[in-house]
Amino acid sequence: MSTSSQAATQAENHATGTSQNSALGRWLREPLVHFIVLGALLFSVDHWLVSGQDDPNTIVMGAEVDEEARRVFKAARGVEPDAVQLAALRKVWLDNEVLYREGLALQVDKGDTGIRDRVIFKALNIIGSNLQRPAFDDKILRDWFESRREKYDEPARFDFEEAVLSDDNTEEAARAFAAALNAGTPGDAKAGLRVFKGRPKANVLQSYGAEFTEALETSPVGEWRAHQTKDGWRVVQLTALTPGKPAVFENLQGVVLQDWTDVVMAEQRSAAVDALAKKYTIRIEGEAK
Repeated sequence: MSTSSQAATQAENHATGTSQNSALGRWLREPLVHFIVLGALLFSVDHWLVSGQDDPNTIVMGAEVDEEARRVFKAARGVEPDAVQLAALRKVWLDNEVLYREGLALQVDKGDTGIRDRVIFKALNIIGSNLQRPAFDDKILRDWFESRREKYDEPARFDFEEAVLSDDNTEEAARAFAAALNAGTPGDAKAGLRVFKGRPKANVLQSYGAEFTEALETSPVGEWRAHQTKDGWRVVQLTALTPGKPAVFENLQGVVLQDWTDVVMAEQRSAAVDALAKKYTIRIEGEAK
């Protein structure tokens, strides 16, 4: 493959991997103020605005914040947020509340009365317009690239097939089924065959667990084997393994620059919102404590 083709493939894989993460997942891993794209997290309950009208410099964070945060998170992820995630969701709400109040103070609500997310967005744009990207050089970008190399390297990819077990998925049943398949069991025994192509290693780890991934990585191609996963025993045949390839900085310099810019500007916006929040008295009540 030519250098230009490799660069295109790596850039494409980078973009694909990024798009596959949910907005909430990206936000929980990156600096704050990605929240403006999280429409579902722009809490629209007016209780907190009403509770703070007597003192516009006081923000009350009540139990309703936690209730709404849990509802939104569970709707997006299917599970309740843990303590770290809940704290992060509270921070989103608090920053949105600060931005909303700053937006009202700047009168950016004109023409958008009652449209909370637009007021927040306008206030954040005003903050952003006063920020500048820091100076950078080749060393800064290279250091950034190396410290996040797993994001840019082409991962190892697995092609494999899974012969679905019946209701009995014990180790004994799985090993017996694998032996039967290797001995030439008729094709109708593979009625439940699942075929996976080009699955990146991180995806296999997430879906099946580390023990399965390590075993699959060392399995001979074309041989059915019983492997234990985090969800029980599986009968799998590795059909191809494509080794990972390290990314080349020069081929991805533009992508790296954009990623670096996104994060440092998000950090600046977060710091600016945190500075604004110091103007307010934050009172925590109920379950939000």
